[in-house]
Amino acid sequence: MKTMTDDLQALSPLDGRYAREIDSLREHFSEFAYIRQRVRLEIAYLISLSRDAKLIRPFTTAELNLLGALSNDFSIGDARQVKNIEQTTRHDVKAIENFLSARLTSTTLADTVSRLHFALTSEDVNNIAQAIALQTSRSEVIIPALDKILESLATFIREHKSTPMLAHTHGQPAVPTTFGKELAVFYSRMKKQLAALKAHRFEAKLTGAVGNFNAAQSAAPQVDWFAFSENFIHGFGLKPNLVTTQILPYDNWVKYFNTLHLINSILLDLAQDMWRYTSDGYLKLRVVKNEVGSSTMPQKINPIDFENAEGNLGIANSLLEGYARKLPVSRLQRDLSDSTVRRTFGTALGHALVAYVSLTRGMERVEADESAMRSELEVHWEVVAEGAQTILRAAGVLQAYDQLKSLTRGQDITEESFKHWIENLQVDEKIKSKLRSLSPLSYVGLAEEIAGRALLEKT
Repeated sequence: MKTMTDDLQALSPLDGRYAREIDSLREHFSEFAYIRQRVRLEIAYLISLSRDAKLIRPFTTAELNLLGALSNDFSIGDARQVKNIEQTTRHDVKAIENFLSARLTSTTLADTVSRLHFALTSEDVNNIAQAIALQTSRSEVIIPALDKILESLATFIREHKSTPMLAHTHGQPAVPTTFGKELAVFYSRMKKQLAALKAHRFEAKLTGAVGNFNAAQSAAPQVDWFAFSENFIHGFGLKPNLVTTQILPYDNWVKYFNTLHLINSILLDLAQDMWRYTSDGYLKLRVVKNEVGSSTMPQKINPIDFENAEGNLGIANSLLEGYARKLPVSRLQRDLSDSTVRRTFGTALGHALVAYVSLTRGMERVEADESAMRSELEVHWEVVAEGAQTILRAAGVLQAYDQLKSLTRGQDITEESFKHWIENLQVDEKIKSKLRSLSPLSYVGLAEEIAGRALLEKT
């Protein structure tokens, strides 16, 4: 049987091309990380059976140190042993139990081996392990990566909150805005959803084979299993769910994925807009020595980071959408179809992380071309028509909209022609003065103030 011996043989680009970008996620979602976390949970559970449920004699300091070392020093070699056992058991959690049993049998803890995995179902261990992975990856990987994007946006907003730019609606010239204010919209959207992502509390369950504590209650009815379950799960910073089948209802996890999906959609919107601003010449790509933009066109510098972000966000969101469809649905008290789906969490988050890294790098490699933005505005004097007709309407001029429509719709309006139109109006001089003050460069409303407010906005 052929096995991968080099990253160039990787089936997934996450383990090949993008291995460096997603390396931080291996600590949470690799097969090794999953095995290690479940070993640690089985050990923590054994200690809790002694300390909290009083179903095992008290452990000595030396025994607690032994268990601590087994948990903390779990190695790749140990994980290989578990996988070798699984070749026989064809059951991953039973393989972990057998591994621990073998390790403890030759120690003073041999008398506790029968209490390993006591009254548990595999899903009690699996769901807690994966909830921990989701929780720790959020704080250690996902949020820091998203914070970098926010920082990049904030830098652009501060530098360009007053930089006038032509806005487009329906792909056509609309009215002026500022570049900073347009990025402030993304910044504000991101902050709100990031706050929701940070506030999310992951649920987990420890309730037995079909969620009723059947085995635990029959073997040890003197224990308050509700309190035991809650305390054990709280110990990992998770939220207990005591009303379950054999599996945790994944509604709570799906809520997290949906928030992440929305964040990714916002960033997809940002990536596409930054790509378009680059295409329109509003942004300039920095030249990086020795990089190549095309195998045949030497002059090319391409916005590949925004394009890469867009592609990976699409893949990530496809998986997140799949979780929202699949995970809330299970036949009766459980089927196994959720298990293989849950093993792809690292894949979804991996593609999202590649996108976040690409987007951050893309933001660092562009700079606003203020002169290009000004030049574009100066040839579109028709964009002040909105302001002109509103000034006239405020002055009581009838059919002001129609007047401006006739003047500007489909017409090439210059500063000269616009000023000439003003002088021929039959209106008060004060009104003409207001109209003369209009220009594509200054008609930006409260864009600068809006950008500043976004930076100060609290969520």
